[in-house]
Amino acid sequence: MLTHTEKEELKALLKTKKKIVLSSHSNPDGDAIGSLLAMYYYLTNKGHEVYMVVPNKFPEFYDWMPGSDLIINYEKNAKKAQQLLKSADIFFSLDYNALNRIGPVAEFIPPSPATRILIDHHIDPERDKFDYCYSNTAFSSTGELIYSFISTLGDIKFIDKSVAEALYTCIVTDTGSFSFSCNRPETYEITAALLKLGIDAEKMHRLIYDTFSEQRLRLLGFAISNRMIVWDDLHTSLIYLTKADLSKFNFEVGDTEGVVNYPLMMKKVNLSILITEKDNKLRLSFRSKGNFSVNDLARKHFNGGGHRNASGGNVNKPVKELIDELKVVLDDYSKELNYELVY
Repeated sequence: MLTHTEKEELKALLKTKKKIVLSSHSNPDGDAIGSLLAMYYYLTNKGHEVYMVVPNKFPEFYDWMPGSDLIINYEKNAKKAQQLLKSADIFFSLDYNALNRIGPVAEFIPPSPATRILIDHHIDPERDKFDYCYSNTAFSSTGELIYSFISTLGDIKFIDKSVAEALYTCIVTDTGSFSFSCNRPETYEITAALLKLGIDAEKMHRLIYDTFSEQRLRLLGFAISNRMIVWDDLHTSLIYLTKADLSKFNFEVGDTEGVVNYPLMMKKVNLSILITEKDNKLRLSFRSKGNFSVNDLARKHFNGGGHRNASGGNVNKPVKELIDELKVVLDDYSKELNYELVY
């Protein structure tokens, strides 16, 4: 992922104190927040001046993570973020493959001679926009890639318990608690190394997953009972939530995280889709089993992309119109969706 020359250049670049800004994508998830914090503590341990910026609010159930209060929300503090971005010596892009994933933040990325570095595991990274690109889609998470990045630079000694907790959060959330994207032995070897640094995996799992509010749990029940459609002939399930639905259950950022995964618990479902209506825009989340590429589906039809089995997209149209369109589009994929996994 790095040539020998690039590795030596980066080691030299990070040898002396720099002003560094770390960024991650809109609607940050566990891998995004964990990647920011892991790099923050690693680079701080090396003596750098480090700041973190995200385009908008992240779910409150990540507030327990040490250092999360230091992450700058661009929507709330644009002026401070802009000043930091413009004066940075190094700009890291973590857990996204294209600059449009950070919205208005992209307008203030520091120009040359500042150094731009990408660390990400999504397909088709914008390599030409960065001076260094540490990218590999085989990795479970950007957090796992960050461990590899630190190791490549010979800096394992700077991974302390704070870095380890952040990296574990990345891995456990982007593998659904080791239920997908986790067939690489290296994923478990890295996890074991993090455990040896003293993290409490059981406690962290509770902090990440056992923090539902009553309204979030009721929203999940409503979504499955009242807003789930199953198309047997397409081995597909769809859940839709309107603005009125979200308002009824006092929606907070992160309340729909994971909802799209539930229909995949049905043996007959190979594709699950979640539609959420926010700010006159429909957000689509796609999840699939086996080799069906929701990345191709999202990129071709819904202005999105991501991973083979987990992707997203956005459209501007009424919910019913989108549902009708999805049925038509998926008819063309009926043969690809009609497969049976071996259990």
